[in-house]
Amino acid sequence: MSDLVVRNIGTIVTGEIASPVAGGDTLVVREGLVAFVGSERDADTTGVDREIDAAGATVIPGLCDNHVHPVIGDYTPRQRQSDFIESCLHGGVTTMVSAGEPHTPGRPKDPAGVKALTVLAHKSFNNLRPAGVKVHAGAVMLEPGLTEADFEEMASAGVKLVAEIGISGVKDPGVAAEMTRWAQALGMKVMVHTGGASIPGSGVIGADFVVEVQPDVAGHTNGGPTALPLSDVVTILDETTAHIEIVHNGNVRAAADVVQLAAERDELHRVVIGTDSPAGSGVQPLGMLRVMSWAASLGGIDPELAVGMATGNVARLHELNVGVLEVGREADFSIVDAPLGSQAEDALTAIAIGDTLAVGGTVIDGQIRFVKSRNTPPPVRPIAFP
Repeated sequence: MSDLVVRNIGTIVTGEIASPVAGGDTLVVREGLVAFVGSERDADTTGVDREIDAAGATVIPGLCDNHVHPVIGDYTPRQRQSDFIESCLHGGVTTMVSAGEPHTPGRPKDPAGVKALTVLAHKSFNNLRPAGVKVHAGAVMLEPGLTEADFEEMASAGVKLVAEIGISGVKDPGVAAEMTRWAQALGMKVMVHTGGASIPGSGVIGADFVVEVQPDVAGHTNGGPTALPLSDVVTILDETTAHIEIVHNGNVRAAADVVQLAAERDELHRVVIGTDSPAGSGVQPLGMLRVMSWAASLGGIDPELAVGMATGNVARLHELNVGVLEVGREADFSIVDAPLGSQAEDALTAIAIGDTLAVGGTVIDGQIRFVKSRNTPPPVRPIAFP
């Protein structure tokens, strides 16, 4: 059931910033992996019984949300809402990366409790894919008293993430930098909260903190919800190797400014997209689609590059085999189009003018997870599924 062919594709968006559009009109999946991308005349579809007729619609990689706050299972205590992850699937999201589990009721803050929660969240979501979505959870919240041995213990259990520094107990940049070096030496990816305070216990963090810590990601530079000054983003780009993140739960104008800045510097490969959800503004099932449209329509970049910031850039940051439509990658993708009633003629034009895409259906590991999104308008084209 994981072999599949998609025919009559109008445009194949690869998710790779360096080569964002692939030639051809056909995608073949075998054993849950992309086996072919190109022209139908060159495709080997022997033995593949299931077929999607894209009817000229666009195929994009499954969206990779770089900033979510899961807890356990498909429920958010912050908004008291069930099935929020499944709802995001209907916005084309197939991968989520935790920026920490701070909304856990009674979250422990002692080293033993921190380790226990982190390992629990990591292992729980390893065993659970809500609606098929790949949730990478278990991001350690830095608290005083954690030692290098604690990081080694968590890494041996498979933990690969450090939650956004600044929303937990460690506030001193020197202490945060030391813990970051321990984590990065073990292959963990580290995020720093930037901008204004978001939840009780968080604070205001600017470029100086980020430069001292040298994380892998400067979180929500457009605000979570209050944005950094653009001059701080320049400093982060100049004085660190960190990716810079823009999110839905932030300042829309600042998101456009950050994208324009990165484009002018030829550094769009360092921009990643997330939602920072669930948050005070709620759950955003279409948040990734909306930020892509902001990046293109307000930030002035080509729409296929906006897709790359929400897919391949995130996958490369976290060393995941998703996010790009090329042979050997996990076959996670969506068939998308201009929404019915749009002034746009296709999906990329819709992004360019600021519309939210219609998601006709989403595939994870070669398996069709849904057809006709419950959260987007219907597509213009008559996409046909088996």
